[in-house]
Amino acid sequence: MHAAACDLSKDVEIARYIPEAAAALGGIDVLVNNATAGAVGDTEEAWEESLSVDLLAVVRASRAALPFLEKGREPTIINIASGSGLNPSVRTPAYGAAKGAVIHYTRTQAATLAMKGIRVNCVAPGSIEFSGGSWEERRTSDPALYNQVLKSMPAGRLGRPEEVASVVLFLASSLSNWVTAQVVGVNGGQGFAK
Repeated sequence: MHAAACDLSKDVEIARYIPEAAAALGGIDVLVNNATAGAVGDTEEAWEESLSVDLLAVVRASRAALPFLEKGREPTIINIASGSGLNPSVRTPAYGAAKGAVIHYTRTQAATLAMKGIRVNCVAPGSIEFSGGSWEERRTSDPALYNQVLKSMPAGRLGRPEEVASVVLFLASSLSNWVTAQVVGVNGGQGFAK
């Protein structure tokens, strides 16, 4: 096991962290790019944060991990995007655009790295609620928004982190060794008519 701090908005931090992690773990077989700045709105700051963390960290971490993945066992990259990258996102345009770019980049990576035996897929979660998360906070701070999103969920609830993790584990496993360039929505049918 290995854990260390890394500011994903800084390329030098990523360039330091990935080789350290590879040394501590004895290589890299799976890279999961799962970071977000969580930016809301259409401000310069929201765009800078979203592009820096939500998009460029994926590019930079993938690039830094590539030499280790090339030596890995059944190597794979799993990028975490969002349903906001698939559909219009009025509250979070910068975040949605960055996640849309992650989806496009995933497919480009998959095409580029296929001949090296590296699979690349993307998971696009819907609204996920967990202790300390933004949806838990919005339940009390913005109940109108929370209830609007809840009504868009055919199952009558928001998703749970372990439901997203299960799909990531599948994509990281040999059970998915012929799956690449895919975007898997993990959203309980969010947005579909009930």
